[in-house]
Amino acid sequence: MNSYIKPAERTKEIKYAVRDIILIAEKAAFQGKKMTYLNIGDPIKFDFETPRHIIEAVYNAMKDGVTGYSPSSGIDEAIESIKNEAHKKGIRNIQDAFITNGGSEAIEIALTSLVNPDENVLVPSPGYPLYTAVLAKLGAGINPYYLDEENDWQPDINDIKSKIDKNTRAIILINPNNPTGAVYTRETLTQIVDLALEHNLVIFSDEIYDKLVFDAEEHISTASISKEASILTFGGLSKSYLSPGLRIGWCVVSGKEENLGDYYRAMQKLTRARLCANHPEQYAIKPALEGDQSHIKEANAKLKRRADITYQMLNTIPNVSCVKPRGAFYAFPKIDVPVSDEKFVSDLIYETGVVVVPGAGFGQKQETKHFRIVFLPKEDILREAYEKIRQFITKEEF
Repeated sequence: MNSYIKPAERTKEIKYAVRDIILIAEKAAFQGKKMTYLNIGDPIKFDFETPRHIIEAVYNAMKDGVTGYSPSSGIDEAIESIKNEAHKKGIRNIQDAFITNGGSEAIEIALTSLVNPDENVLVPSPGYPLYTAVLAKLGAGINPYYLDEENDWQPDINDIKSKIDKNTRAIILINPNNPTGAVYTRETLTQIVDLALEHNLVIFSDEIYDKLVFDAEEHISTASISKEASILTFGGLSKSYLSPGLRIGWCVVSGKEENLGDYYRAMQKLTRARLCANHPEQYAIKPALEGDQSHIKEANAKLKRRADITYQMLNTIPNVSCVKPRGAFYAFPKIDVPVSDEKFVSDLIYETGVVVVPGAGFGQKQETKHFRIVFLPKEDILREAYEKIRQFITKEEF
C-alpha cells in the first residue's frame, strides 16, 4: 500500500527567497563560518528598538485583561486613528479600513477577495516575493512589469501599458520599494493612477516603509493622487514603527463606493472568517500614529548613513553597480559575472559568510543579475561585509 502523502498542487510554485536562502546560510554556519546576515529586514535584530510607548500600550492592554477576541475589522480607536493618518496623507473618499495580523495578511485578504484563477495582477519586477507567493497559491496569473534601473528604479510606464490585458484586475506598487530602495515620484504615480482609471484596475499601494525616506525625499501616498481611483493602501507597525514582531498591519480602502462596495464587503467576509487580528497589539496603533515620532528621525539618520556607505562602497567594487537607495533599508546592486546570481550568492555565503539574497528571488530583467542587501547593521559591520564581497569578487576574477 502506498502511504505517500502528496501535497497540494498550489504549493508547487510558492517561493520566498528571503527565507529560503537561510537553508544555505545554516550549512555555512554549521561549517564554522562567521556569518553576517544582510538578508532579512528586521530592524530589531540590529541597533533599533521598538519605541517604549508602543510597548507600554500593549503591556497595559494585556494587564487590563484585553486577551479576548476583538471586532473582526479591529478596535474602534485604532480604526479611527488609521483613517485619520490616511487623511493626513491626503487620502480622501475612504470607504473602509481593517486591521490584520501584519501587512501580509491584509495583502492576502485583498488578493483572495479580488482575483480569480483566469485573471492576472501586475506585479513589480523586482518586487517583494510575498505577492507572487500568494498569487501562486491562488492559482492566479502573475503579470510582471519592470522597474527601470536606469531611472532610479521607477516603474516603467510603457512596460506597464504593454502588459495590461482584458484579464488584468490590479496593479501592485511598493513605495518605498523593497528590494530597490526607490521612492516613486508624483509624475510616476499620476501616470499609474491614470492607467488604473482607464482600465478599471485596483491599485494595491504597499506603503509599509512610508516614513523611512532620505535626502529630503517626499513620500507621496498613491491614493492622495485621486479620490476616484480604486486604491488599497497597506500600512503597519513593522517597519516605520520598528515593531515587526507585533504583527499588526492594516488596509485603507478608498475610491467610489459604487465601484468598491461589493469588493470591500467581500474582504470583510474573510476578516470575519478568521475572527480578528492580535487584540492587545491593536492598542499600540493609536499611540504609534499619534504619539511621539522622534524615533523616525533617529532611524532615518542611521539609515541614511548606512545607505550612503552601501552606495559608495558597492560602486567601487569591480563588476558591481548600485542605484542609490532613497528609502526603506534595501539596495539591489547589479553584478556582471559569468554565473547565475543564485550561484554567486551561494558561493559568496560559503566563502565569506555574508548572507544576501539573489535577485532572481525578486524578479529582474532577463540577462541581468542582482542581489539584495539589507543595510540595517551597524556601519562597521557593513564596511566589513562589503570588503568581503570585494575580496570575493577579486579572488574569483569575474
